[in-house]
Amino acid sequence: MFALIGVLGTVGTLVGQHLATRIEVQCDRQQRTGALRAELKEALAAAQRGELILDHGALGLSAPEDAQDEKLHDLWLVKKAVELVCSHEMAQAAYDYTKALHAHLRNTVTPEQVSNKRDYRYACMEAARAALGSGRPRVQRWSLTTRRPLLRTAIPIFT
Repeated sequence: MFALIGVLGTVGTLVGQHLATRIEVQCDRQQRTGALRAELKEALAAAQRGELILDHGALGLSAPEDAQDEKLHDLWLVKKAVELVCSHEMAQAAYDYTKALHAHLRNTVTPEQVSNKRDYRYACMEAARAALGSGRPRVQRWSLTTRRPLLRTAIPIFT
């Protein structure tokens, strides 16, 4: 009888050690992943600052001092972070919306792109809601001029 209690005690100790080790490994993995994300974000930020300088040189401008340009490059940096951690659908929607905003900020918008900015924002928001698993129906979009629901979407919405 005492031998059985000793065996059960040993088994309990081994199971406890196994669970503790498993939790420790998971915590270590999460810490390493967090550190890697921080390093990647830092590297992307440095690359984005370099791109800002190159863009200014290509446009024949001096050192980047314009707050709008810095915000534009910050936007591209955040979009890159989204690409690292989100689904393909969310990354594509973020890219499309960022590209539309870039065109507007650089005043290189074609007439057909003017209304697409809202469509891209809508697609990006819906992709974000889907990525977060909101489980709620899509937001009903309304025309600003007619105050009626919009029946079409110019770009595909990912679900």
